[in-house]
Amino acid sequence: MDLENINGDKISDDQRQQLLFMMFIQQHQQIAMMGMGKIKNPSTDEVERDLKSAKFAIDTLLMMQEYTKGNLPNELKNYLEQTLNTLRLNYADEKDKGEDANKQEE
Repeated sequence: MDLENINGDKISDDQRQQLLFMMFIQQHQQIAMMGMGKIKNPSTDEVERDLKSAKFAIDTLLMMQEYTKGNLPNELKNYLEQTLNTLRLNYADEKDKGEDANKQEE
């Protein structure tokens, strides 16, 4: 069966795959933002800063961009590019603050 019911809407297998890909991007975006100290870690309810984990999440998305080059619909391609641009700018800003910026805030 190629249709699945999500929130009362029927979607095709292709739409389901696109939704899963967007969720993958969003998960890595959240990991990166947590690592940059931009959002709270939901497990600890604390703002934590770990630039290595942020970089790993960004690098994972860069790898996905490379591996999917020419195989994504424009909407997903643009979403991935926009997410990466935002993450890169935020990462550069956090990197400029220094590795122990979170210690200065305490």
